[in-house]
Amino acid sequence: MATSLTQAQGGAEDQGLDLTLRPKRLVDYIGQTQVKANLSILLEAARGRQEPIEHLLLYGAPGLGKTTLAHIIGNELGVNVRVTSGPVIEKSGDLAAILTNLQEGDILFIDEIHRLNKTIEEMLYPAMEDYALDIIIGKGPSARTLRIDLPKFTIIGATTRVSLMSSPLRDRFGMVYHLDFYEPQDLEKIINRNAGILNVVIDATSASEIARRARRTPRIANRLLKRVRDYCQVRTDGQLDLSACRDALTMLAIDEVGLDEIDRKILELIIDKFNGGPVGLSTIAAATGEDMATVEEVYEPYLMRLGFLDRSPRGRIATPAAYKHLGRKLPKLL
Repeated sequence: MATSLTQAQGGAEDQGLDLTLRPKRLVDYIGQTQVKANLSILLEAARGRQEPIEHLLLYGAPGLGKTTLAHIIGNELGVNVRVTSGPVIEKSGDLAAILTNLQEGDILFIDEIHRLNKTIEEMLYPAMEDYALDIIIGKGPSARTLRIDLPKFTIIGATTRVSLMSSPLRDRFGMVYHLDFYEPQDLEKIINRNAGILNVVIDATSASEIARRARRTPRIANRLLKRVRDYCQVRTDGQLDLSACRDALTMLAIDEVGLDEIDRKILELIIDKFNGGPVGLSTIAAATGEDMATVEEVYEPYLMRLGFLDRSPRGRIATPAAYKHLGRKLPKLL
C-alpha cells in the first residue's frame, strides 16, 4: 500500500515531534471556535463544582485535533489522561484492568471508539452510568455477578465514523462535538506557531502556500511544514521562501490544492478509463493499491469537499471541476 504525506492518520514518525507541537491549553488551541466556546463553559462549570466533566464524544476526520483536545481537557482540569483505543481492548479483562486502575477525576481517552466489540460496550454501560463494573464469576448455574465500585471518571471517546457506533453507547455521552475541517487562515496560524517551535523562519506567503495544500487538516499542515523544512535545510541552506516552499511541495507531489499522487490516480482512473464514471469502490481500491476503507475514509472526503467527486448508487463519478483541474476535456455527456 502506498504511503502518503496527505494521509491524516498519525504514524510513528510523527508521534514524538507532534507531542512537542501539540498545544497544552485551550487558549492556545487554534480553530474549532464553537467547540472551544462550549468546552470553555463546560470546564469552568466543572472546576466550580469540583467534579469530573460528563462523558464526551469527539468525532470528525483524522488529524483535526481530537486527541489534542482530550489532553487539553486533562491539563485544564489538572487530571491524568489515560489513553487507549477500541481495537486494543479485546477482552473484558483488558477493560477491567484499565478501569480499576483509574483515579478519582481521571480521563480515559478511547480512540477509534467505534471499533469496540459488543461485549466491551456492554461492560462500559454501568461504568459510564453508575461508576461500577459488573464482573461475572464462574460459569453455568453457579455463575454470579460481582459489582466493583469505580472512582468518578470521564470517558472521552474519539471516532472518525460516528455512524458505526451503536445507539446505546452514543447516547451515554453527555456531550457530542463535531470537529470540522479547518479554514486556511486558521491553518496559517498553526503553521506560524509551530514554525516558531521548530525554529523555522517562515514568511507569510510560504505559510499560506503550505496551508493551501494541507487539505484543511492541521496534522497534514504540520507534516508538510516539517518536510519543507528538511528540503530547505538540504537544498537552500535553510532559506525558506515561497520559491523553495513550492519546489519542496512539487518534489513531494502535492499540487496547488493539496492533491497527492493517489488523489490524482483516483480521478485519472475514473476519467481516463471509465469515461468519468460511475466506478465501484472496489475497482478504485484495486487500481490504486489501497484498501477500500482508506479510499472511502481518507481520499474521498477531500475530493468531494473540493467538488471533484460525486457518489451515486452505481459508483463514483468525476465532476466537471475534476476534468478542469486535471486539464482534461469534458466528454459531451457532461
